Amino acid sequence: MAHVNRHHAKKQKPRAAGTGPAFRAAPVLERKVQVVYGKPFILLEDDQKDTFIYSAGQWVRHAKTIAELKQDCQVKELAQKINGRTRYEICSPVVSA
Repeated sequence: MAHVNRHHAKKQKPRAAGTGPAFRAAPVLERKVQVVYGKPFILLEDDQKDTFIYSAGQWVRHAKTIAELKQDCQVKELAQKINGRTRYEICSPVVSA
């Protein structure tokens, strides 16, 4: 039997004439400002979308809703629920002066 060389160079198809320039400028990427977050705290959200924070041994109403907090804070939903309320871990951004 004859030996078949499988490593021979394959013929390339010629390029079309109007494909555009061979060199393209790299896109300009803007770097995002790195945000530093503070210590996390826990909030509860009930069925009416009211939020509560644990303070002085009891759960008191919090001023912001979870939707408002998601705009500028890190919000992570936790698996366990307390009295039918959903738990969230919130990290607020640290403001550097």
